[in-house]
Amino acid sequence: MSKRGKIIIIVAPSGTGKSTLIKRLKEEFRELHWSVSFTTREIRPGEVDGKHYFYISREEFIKKRDQGDFIEWAEVHGNFYGTSLGFVSTKVDNGFSLLFDLDVQGADNMKKQFGDEAKAIFIAPPSIEVLEERLRGRGTDTEDVIKLRLENAKSELKRKDDYDFVVVNDKLDQAYQDLRSLVADLLADRA
Repeated sequence: MSKRGKIIIIVAPSGTGKSTLIKRLKEEFRELHWSVSFTTREIRPGEVDGKHYFYISREEFIKKRDQGDFIEWAEVHGNFYGTSLGFVSTKVDNGFSLLFDLDVQGADNMKKQFGDEAKAIFIAPPSIEVLEERLRGRGTDTEDVIKLRLENAKSELKRKDDYDFVVVNDKLDQAYQDLRSLVADLLADRA
């Protein structure tokens, strides 16, 4: 039997630079496979169905959820997100290491399902003020969405010490080096 793959979860509030950090990880660590989640969120410019997410209707999502197709699922910012149990189990059983981009609820459910086999790294902003600047700077969200994301971030930041590791993204290059080192250790069974 082949060696089981690793499960590495990146958890962070919106606007912490999580997507940028994950993109760099995926470029450097080719052995990490991306876990593509299902979502009811609208596709954003530049995103590709089946690569970034599987974009489905609310009705389709609810049907899959009710059939037990998801390890974890959550409603975040008014949209559903879910991770396929079959996809993850098959990949990990066959020795593939998976990288996840999950919110706090999703990470909790993955830890519940896989225990210590799943390692969660929380990406924290240096402060709420910096996070607000980043969210506004993206120019992708309405004022109501920004306020909702900030309120959610305050709750999520209270949980940061509940996870296996914390990386503060104050300066992107340093945050990436910290994250890179953690991931390299996890893949080599040194963490």
